[in-house]
Amino acid sequence: MSKAPPTTATTKATSDVRQFNVGADDDGIRLDRWFKRHLPDTSFTTVAKWARTGQLRIDGARAKPGDHVVAGQSIRVPPAEPVRIDAPVKRERPPLSDDEIAFAREMVIHRDAQVIVLNKPPGLATQGGTKTIEHVDGLLDALQDDLEGRPKLVHRLDKDTSGALVIARTARAAGFLSKSFSSRTARKTYWALVVGVPSIEDGTIELPIGKQPGSGGEKMHVDEKEGSPARTRYRVIEMAGTTTAWVELIPYTGRTHQLRVHLAAIGHPIVGDGKYGGQAAFLTGNISRKMHLHSRRIRIDHPDGGQIDVQAELPTHFAESLKQLGFDEMLGNTMPLEEPPPPSRAVKKQQARQHAKTVRKDRKGERRRRGEPT
Repeated sequence: MSKAPPTTATTKATSDVRQFNVGADDDGIRLDRWFKRHLPDTSFTTVAKWARTGQLRIDGARAKPGDHVVAGQSIRVPPAEPVRIDAPVKRERPPLSDDEIAFAREMVIHRDAQVIVLNKPPGLATQGGTKTIEHVDGLLDALQDDLEGRPKLVHRLDKDTSGALVIARTARAAGFLSKSFSSRTARKTYWALVVGVPSIEDGTIELPIGKQPGSGGEKMHVDEKEGSPARTRYRVIEMAGTTTAWVELIPYTGRTHQLRVHLAAIGHPIVGDGKYGGQAAFLTGNISRKMHLHSRRIRIDHPDGGQIDVQAELPTHFAESLKQLGFDEMLGNTMPLEEPPPPSRAVKKQQARQHAKTVRKDRKGERRRRGEPT
């Protein structure tokens, strides 16, 4: 009995090079994001291959996936890759239940024509992943209303971090807000309860962060040799003896788990953060074992001009912990966002070198003047 030959997938291809003009809504976004919006069936691997072989061009010049596009530019896209006619149809998102719609709308603390800000509860992931079914991204259909297109995430919060999360309502807003976060012009303030009390009550943590080997990228650590630069400003708001402090945090960089890694690195892990603080991160008594890290306030330029400045109320477990420890929530809004970040180590070294150079020059001038006849 003869064996049946293996089946071959039927393919369909086009030989036409395609030209696209960048619209105003896409001004400033990365080229790979442009593909996700307009040619979602084109994989990143394919885009990277086109760039590597010189087939992908912007205004005639070779382009890379990370290049930013500008309104009015022309994008040359190679012919589409062969497509399997029998390929499965992309599965659509299931409709949301009435409870899910109500839950999503209850999170809204700011809404206008371009931007929504949510107060994300702890325990809810921002995006889906392995074994993560419930997440903010899966609820965004509830916030679409009558606008064309689905609201879009422009930044993330850890699953167990609560607080202000910005959502773009239009493609133009998504490009504008994403640029604000990537360029660090958005200013965020976090509140946290930490174990112990920092010896310096108002300071800056400047420690590079990288992926911890063996964790599969799930955990970060301080890596002086290969880590990415990371800076965090902190201020102690109140303290409960020597056991616990309530701190206000402003991250000047946006590394993964930055605040959690930095606070653990200086010996004061966030209360409830067993991942980076171990058993020492859990207080005795009735203090909740949930993580006490909250995105309290966010200020960001608005796509239509002006600024958005929104505060998110504390989740129940965090507010109750403040009361049990005798802290006054009214004291938590005194670090001005307008205050410029302190100079980095590199800037301080440059300033020191410049100062030393000036001193040497002045001394050299003094020696010359001493040698001149009177």
